[in-house]
Amino acid sequence: MGKLKITETCLRDGHQSLIATRLKTSEMLPILEKMDKVGYYALEMWGGATFDACIRFLNEDPWERLREIRKRVKNTKLQMLLRGQNLLGYRHYSDDVVDKFIEKSIKNGIDIIRVFDALNDYRNLEQSIKSINKYGGHCQGAIAYTTSKIHTVEYYVDKVKELENLGAHSICIKDMAGVLLPDTAYELIVKIKAVTDLPIELHTHCTSGIASMMYMKAIEAGVDIIDTAISPFSGGTSQPATEVFSHILKGDKRDPELDMQLLSEIADYFKPIKEKYRSEGILKAKVMDVEPKTLIYQVPGGMLSNLLSQLESQGAAHKYDEVLAEVPKVREDLGFPPLVTPLSQMVGTQAVFNVLLGERYKIIPTEIKNYVKGLYGQSPAPISKEMQEKIIGDISPITYRPADDIPPEFEKIKEEIGSLAKSDEDVLMYALFPENAKQFLQERAEHEIEEWTIAI
Repeated sequence: MGKLKITETCLRDGHQSLIATRLKTSEMLPILEKMDKVGYYALEMWGGATFDACIRFLNEDPWERLREIRKRVKNTKLQMLLRGQNLLGYRHYSDDVVDKFIEKSIKNGIDIIRVFDALNDYRNLEQSIKSINKYGGHCQGAIAYTTSKIHTVEYYVDKVKELENLGAHSICIKDMAGVLLPDTAYELIVKIKAVTDLPIELHTHCTSGIASMMYMKAIEAGVDIIDTAISPFSGGTSQPATEVFSHILKGDKRDPELDMQLLSEIADYFKPIKEKYRSEGILKAKVMDVEPKTLIYQVPGGMLSNLLSQLESQGAAHKYDEVLAEVPKVREDLGFPPLVTPLSQMVGTQAVFNVLLGERYKIIPTEIKNYVKGLYGQSPAPISKEMQEKIIGDISPITYRPADDIPPEFEKIKEEIGSLAKSDEDVLMYALFPENAKQFLQERAEHEIEEWTIAI
């Protein structure tokens, strides 16, 4: 075993998990040169919800964020999270849009693309992996980790072999709910390493309270890379603290050899920023709670707060525990999908309807119907005929790759947005988030006209 490598998540998942992805580019830029000298393997700083949050809440161009970070980070790899055929949006996109998005991501500065599918249906990763390799990026294929009667260690080992055969350069075990138990992590990593020489990275969340214990067993088993967050943006629904693993492995053969003085300075930089978001009410106390029930219900931290918000808006917060208990029942009905975007939102909403209406599946959201029709991919376990009929009647689910039904759409989208788009990156922004991107591009155009008018 060589030294452990560390991927720092505070620029993406750390603040996505704790402050709803509200960290501004201007708050990142001043500390980047120090972060670049720490000795991290990679900085996860793009993808996930960051793209959406930039244009929806921060009035920022996500592509410009990527370019500005790349200018300042010379020695450390930049990493992003991608949802396969969904990219960063909430539907499947055509292959030409997927290809163009990956091309522009890599050309603007991304080195590593961690790509996953919510159902572990790797037909939905085929185009992404092909394009990442085509444009010279590092493809990290991810398995979305969950537990059920079908999600065994052997199931995941087989998934790793699928990813390797598709052309992945490394593997990520993506434990989005923080439910991977220490001993299971050890067994899983040992067995994966028996079938592949690809590097193994491990991602988790502290929601259930077991993350650091699990990481230590994974390190013992030989995991190559772990995801951590600098202490102000660690813990709660985020990742374990970076400094902790640098301290406890000091002098060990697996010592990540990070610059401890720089880590201290980076933590000191982010502390007042965290306090600002706490004082503004964006960092909520609940996201820092440990919730061992996660191990039972498999509900990620972000989903917990979303369920509570839905219930509070209906004056039904007292139904929270009942809804939590309904979630695994819905999940079993639907073939045990992992609770990760977009399936976590879909399963959660169905559970809320089932409890509040006092009748299961009285109302069924369109997204759940589309899922059962196969439009998101193959469910991990078969959905019973009875459940299929309840949700979609006598319609037969599709059995082929969903994107096969989507014709090329990039040029059509480009024509639709017209002169508001000044680049392919603008077109892609509009393709992913039409309403918010159009408003962002219109406001940018108006601002440019104002500046031009003042100049003359």
